[in-house]
Amino acid sequence: MIVPRILVDVAVLLGLLSTGLGRTMRLEEPHNRPMSAPIWSSEATPLDTNRLALVIGNSTYPDAGSPLPQMTSDAEGLTNALRKNGFLVDAVDNATHPDMTRAIDHLRARVHLNSIVLVYFGGYGVQSDGQNYLIPVDAKIWSEEDVRRQGVSIDRLLSQLKTSGARVRLVVIEASRRNPYERRFRTYSHGLAPIQTSENALILSSAPPGQVVEDPDELHSRLMAALLTQIDSSKGIEEVFNNTRDAVVAATQGQQIPAVSSTLTESVNLWPARSGAPVSSAGSAASGRRE
Repeated sequence: MIVPRILVDVAVLLGLLSTGLGRTMRLEEPHNRPMSAPIWSSEATPLDTNRLALVIGNSTYPDAGSPLPQMTSDAEGLTNALRKNGFLVDAVDNATHPDMTRAIDHLRARVHLNSIVLVYFGGYGVQSDGQNYLIPVDAKIWSEEDVRRQGVSIDRLLSQLKTSGARVRLVVIEASRRNPYERRFRTYSHGLAPIQTSENALILSSAPPGQVVEDPDELHSRLMAALLTQIDSSKGIEEVFNNTRDAVVAATQGQQIPAVSSTLTESVNLWPARSGAPVSSAGSAASGRRE
């Protein structure tokens, strides 16, 4: 039987549409926001190309078996908060490996010597040989070699941002979960490994190295709920991260203790338009702190 050409064309079109279901990529231009970006009132801060962000929220992992619905909600909440205050944000939901690679390349192309860059990842993270890897939703993990081949290295990402010229690197990682692939591995590990940082970086993680957290049955994770509250202030970013940690500790009665690691050599104010303060001032922060 000969299938009419029009039916073949329709089948191909439906196949292409189905591959895009469940994930959204919004790569934002300074003067051309995508339709999915929030429309803010006249009080919103104009976009500042010195302040860049990449936000990735991965909820749907077909090969992992356990979805993480809060991660796309957390990513959306943070994206809106950053855009409202003038950040130029690229946001990716349920990112495949090509999606993550493309988004990172897009971010690096924007970075210049005066850039403050914030990267957020919510999803599964797996450590292998002392390195941490962010897992895309299309990963099929059967061994640690698969982790290294299909994951995105946090340490390499930080190094790439430094090489690209980013002056300040800020990272929020919500990936301290039980490894969903651990039964397939010969070795066994909890949570993430310590993240090695170079000068002028600040990292907030949902748990210390080697520990895992459970996700509550709520709209946002405990870390993001606290961060969104603290970020809505004119405090310096290091104070925001430290206060977020303290709020989570208080809310969980010490059951969850986020980790803050800092090598900042300057004080960074993410919201200069609110307070009239400069975005950053060199020499006002001690380096080499790990709290």
